[in-house]
Amino acid sequence: MLLRLLLLICAPLCEPTELFLSVSPSRPIEGNSMTLTCKTLAQNLDVQLPFRFYKDGRPLGLAWDRFAGLQIPAVWREDSGSYWCQAQTTSLKVKMSQRVQIQVQGVPISSVSLVIQPPRGHLMEGEKLIFVCLVTGGTGAITFSWFKGALGLNLEMKTLRSQMAKFEIPALRESDSEQYYCVADNGFGPRLSELVGITVRIPVSRPVLTLRAPRAQAVVGDVLELHCEARRGSPPILYWFFHEDITLGNSSAPFGGVSFNLSLTAEHSGNYFCEASNGLVVQRSEVVPLNITVPTEDRKQVLPSGVMKVLLGILGPTTIALLFCCWLKRKIGRRSARDPLRSLPSPVPQESTYLNSQVQEHLHPDYENVNVVSGNEVYSLVYCVQQERQPAAEEPPGTYIGDKDFSAIYSRLKKVDLTDVDYQDAM
Repeated sequence: MLLRLLLLICAPLCEPTELFLSVSPSRPIEGNSMTLTCKTLAQNLDVQLPFRFYKDGRPLGLAWDRFAGLQIPAVWREDSGSYWCQAQTTSLKVKMSQRVQIQVQGVPISSVSLVIQPPRGHLMEGEKLIFVCLVTGGTGAITFSWFKGALGLNLEMKTLRSQMAKFEIPALRESDSEQYYCVADNGFGPRLSELVGITVRIPVSRPVLTLRAPRAQAVVGDVLELHCEARRGSPPILYWFFHEDITLGNSSAPFGGVSFNLSLTAEHSGNYFCEASNGLVVQRSEVVPLNITVPTEDRKQVLPSGVMKVLLGILGPTTIALLFCCWLKRKIGRRSARDPLRSLPSPVPQESTYLNSQVQEHLHPDYENVNVVSGNEVYSLVYCVQQERQPAAEEPPGTYIGDKDFSAIYSRLKKVDLTDVDYQDAM
């Protein structure tokens, strides 16, 4: 009772006579904090009263609060307006401060830049690309826009209270190769970034190898054309040609395929393939077999390596044996040359037959003997028998050698056979 009585007595003296609203800072910057303070001045003493703050007729906060200050963490240009505060007295009367006009200051954008992720200008088809638009020196809500090409095709637009915004292309295509830029505006006018060029490269596809011969069945001596071509891929494309994993050659082309000419031999039969690369991936073609026909005259000259080894294994000992025989043969020939000339055997003419004809009988040569006289020379002894015609009544048909005339002819021959030497030694 006593306390209530004192309040009733002191109420007129404790009510505030005037309210003041202060703002700190006096010129708030967009994005920074701002503090409002409501100050009271009583007649005799300071009294804690409930307070409330307003902006353009709308209360800031849900209820009355005995704290005389209100802090706004970040203000924006749209927070500009008319502010005041109220205080409730002990007699439940409401006092209102004067209105204070607050203008939040914005900061214009100083520069804009466009950054791509991943940070390289050459990208593969199907890869994800992110455009990051960055601003410096700007405050408030910023409207970001992305454009493609010199004509400025608008790709995306978004407004954020941020100094960074992103635009994404999920899967790049070849048609996305172009120059790009972004624009940022926070109410002080648009600012443009520099152009950023993007090149979308296509990985090379699997090449196709084609063998082109002048005839259906390639033969030794033909010129074979190997043509390798990848259907898709960013140029330049480098091609390699292979025969059984052995590199034949390589060549590059900006568009289309390349060819490689090969003069065929018997060793070129086998499997062929080619590879293509444009710096992104390496692709290999399917294997293409080739069978080369060897002509008959060439086939005798071309032997497989396995046959050559077998022949060398057989001919080696045979060659040694032949060399030994030649040596023995020359030795026997030299010995025969040192021996005195052997007496020639007596001629053994063949029998002649008389014919009932008036024409004199012709001479018939008879070959008698073969003898080695010197070295590797062979002499052939030939006997010719000349027979006079006798009357048929006086001499019966038969053989008569008494009046026959023998003449011998020697003929020298080369290439002595070893059997002739043996025969003469036997004589």
